Amino acid sequence: MKKIRDNTIKLNQYLKLMGIVPSGGQAKLMIQGGDVQVNGMLETRRGRRLVPGDKVTIEGKTLEVNLDNNKDQDVVIDSPEETE
Repeated sequence: MKKIRDNTIKLNQYLKLMGIVPSGGQAKLMIQGGDVQVNGMLETRRGRRLVPGDKVTIEGKTLEVNLDNNKDQDVVIDSPEETE
């Protein structure tokens, strides 16, 4: 796993690291296409720096950024409960 040096990560790198997209090109398309929110706001900059505690929402799932290299888990996934 890639080590985080300054406790920040670019949005496009984060999407790749988390396995949401297979490539940087796909990340760019999703971000610029308006499919990604950071902390509840639409984000279209792939170079947006994320810090621990930021919440990235994509495809109905919210990931909370955790860049602590000493932990096994990098995100907390909050899925909205489905009601029928």
